[in-house]
Amino acid sequence: MELIYVALLLHKSGKEINVENVKKVMDAVGSQVDESKIKALVAALDGVDIDQAIKEAVTVGAAPAASADASPEEKKEDKKEEEKKDEAESAAGLGALFG
Repeated sequence: MELIYVALLLHKSGKEINVENVKKVMDAVGSQVDESKIKALVAALDGVDIDQAIKEAVTVGAAPAASADASPEEKKEDKKEEEKKDEAESAAGLGALFG
């Protein structure tokens, strides 16, 4: 996980994300990481628009938070509606059996 943070830090500071720069940051904080993992990270990020990826991640992460703010009463109503839908679907399926 710290390699992701290093990549974001390098990106934010306008530095190139390459093996040498990642190693420098990891050495500066006193962390040892396998060089193959560093190379894999650099290869995985090659050609990736990090700013766009961050925007998409924020958008996806924001959607579930909105439903968590629902009041308990709204949650109960939603649950009841889902149960009714499930019952209706089950009944429709049984009707098809007796055709």
